[in-house]
This record gives sequence, C-alpha cells and structure tokens, in this order.
Amino acid sequence: MPTLRSLSLTGLATVAIAAAASLATPAAAQTKTVYIGMNGGTMEKTYTENVFPAFEKATGIKVVVVPGTSSDILAKLQAQKDNPQMHVVFLDDGLMYRAIGMGLCQKMDSSPVLNDVYQSARLKGDMAVGVNMGMTGLAYNKAMFDEKGWAPPTSWMDLADPKYKGKIVVQSAASSSFGLHAFLMYNRIKGGTEANVDPGFTTWRKTIGPNVLEYIPSSAKIAEMVQTNEAAIFPLTPTGVGSLKAKGIPVEYAQPKEGSVVLMVGECVVAKNPDNEAAQKLAAYLLGPEAQLAALQYGAQIPSNTKVAAPAEVADEMNKFQGYMKNAVTVDWDVINEKRPDWNQRWNKEIER
Repeated sequence: MPTLRSLSLTGLATVAIAAAASLATPAAAQTKTVYIGMNGGTMEKTYTENVFPAFEKATGIKVVVVPGTSSDILAKLQAQKDNPQMHVVFLDDGLMYRAIGMGLCQKMDSSPVLNDVYQSARLKGDMAVGVNMGMTGLAYNKAMFDEKGWAPPTSWMDLADPKYKGKIVVQSAASSSFGLHAFLMYNRIKGGTEANVDPGFTTWRKTIGPNVLEYIPSSAKIAEMVQTNEAAIFPLTPTGVGSLKAKGIPVEYAQPKEGSVVLMVGECVVAKNPDNEAAQKLAAYLLGPEAQLAALQYGAQIPSNTKVAAPAEVADEMNKFQGYMKNAVTVDWDVINEKRPDWNQRWNKEIER
C-alpha cells in the first residue's frame, strides 16, 4: 500500500493554476519579499520547490525561508522582538504557545479558510493556526506481534501489560513530545490533569516502569530496536510509522481508545512584522487547499484543512487519519510550558533513575 511518503508527484499544474486563480491581484506588480522561519531540510525543500512558487507567481511576493529548528526560530523571534525581520513563522505547537504568551504573534486576519481547518488547529483565538497535523498514539512491532499471536494494542494502558515486560520503549518525557504525550495520557487515565501530574508520577514506576526496556532521548533508535526485536510497543505518530514502513521496518500504528494527542506545526503572523498585509496573505494561502495539497503530495505534510482532497493512492490513509482526529485530544500547553522544568526534574529523578 502506498504511504504518505510515496505519494505520486502528479497534479502540480492543477495546484499552481488553482492557486494563481485564487490569489491573483492587480497589485502584484511591485515585488516584495517576505521571510518565513521554518524547519530546514525536507520541509524547507518541500515548500520552496512546490508550495511557494504558485503564491509568488500570483502575488509578486517573493518568499525566503529562514531555516532552523523550532527552538532556533523562537530564539530569533525573541532576539528581534522590537524589530522583527521575519513575517511568518512555523513552530511546533508547544513552542507556539510560548511564542503567543511572549507577545511574539498577532491574530490572523479573518478569512473563509479558517473555517475549513480542524477546530483543534486554531490556537488562542487564531493567534496561530496549525498548518500540518499529526498525533501521538501507539506503534507496535508487527513482526513480533504476529509471531507471538498478540492482538494490536488498543489502550495507553497496554504499556503496563505484564506480557510486554522488557519490550516497551518510551521516549524521555524530558526531551520528547512523544514521551511527554504518553505520560500525560497515562496521568489522565489515573485521574490527573496537566495541573496535577502526581497520579502519573506516583504510579508510573510500579505499572509501566517494569515493562520499559529503555527510555530513549528521541525516536532515532526505534528502527534499529524493532529490527533487533527489542521493541514491542512505543509512542509514535502515523506519519512516523509511515516513514518506517517505507524503509521496510515492520511496524503499524494503533489509535488508543482514550485518544491520541494532537501534535501539529503551527504558523503565526509575527507581531510588528515589516509588511503585515503581505504576511497575512501568505499565512492565509498556506492554510488553503491548494498549498496544503502540494505539501501533502511532495512532503507528506498532513493537511490541517479538511477540504483537501487526497490523491486516490493515499485516500484510505487520509480517511484513517481523519478518523483518528475524531477522538484526538489536546493538552494544555500553557500549563505544560510553565511546569515543564519541574516535571523534567521529577522525570529524571523518579522515572528514569
């Protein structure tokens, strides 16, 4: 079955024509430049080669990427707060909430496209909006499960099932959103909230802890640990699973019955940016179906716009994703960002010690 990493590269002409038709304006004669901060590498290549050109052609506005991780981009925003050089930025959702709290973003202008994105993608009254979506759920080693005759996992509490002793791998909650999401969902099941994580911290070591083979700093070791049959279950996104499957790694995604955790990259229009009209125009375009279809086709970016018609070869996968979104939950990043330094210390002392 094709994955979101092996999409057909057809339909670009249609995308460009549609984008040009929707954005064309008589005022496009004067060339302007807008700067957008985003991850480098694959994301930068996808947008620079396949998303921005139609916008540039239709509007006469040149788009230049300022590459960097979300942390890098946020640091630049802070340094330039009184005289920003970037017009729009992409940030991981947790850091986006920090940027909003620091007054680095401004509300997006009202536009019809905002009604087409997932409600969970609209942050803080449209101070930022998700441009691509994901969620943290559970992934499992299908080869091992087939060999053992195990049914696929269905709950976050499967991480505590004794039959998986020594076969659970969890990314560190102190360094990974995946691990943090797993901990927060477990904490909720135990009666906690983001404002009260004691239920999770006081019981994790006794329930899930004995099953954990290793707490890893990121997901980089997952492929190796599946191939060596060390890892049975681990937190991951459907897109992450798709990437591993494309490399021949025998994994599958499982949506926990309690819900997955929404994980997105958001965009915001930078407060006090040098050309707000151009910035707002670019931000609105990037939420539209034309731009998001191109990002899906060329970069496996899962659309936040619900009106994007997925190519036939991945329509089934997109339908599954939209099904996962029905019970996906959001976490309180305002509380998380305030409390996380304390949580990190507790995690390192009480969980990983």
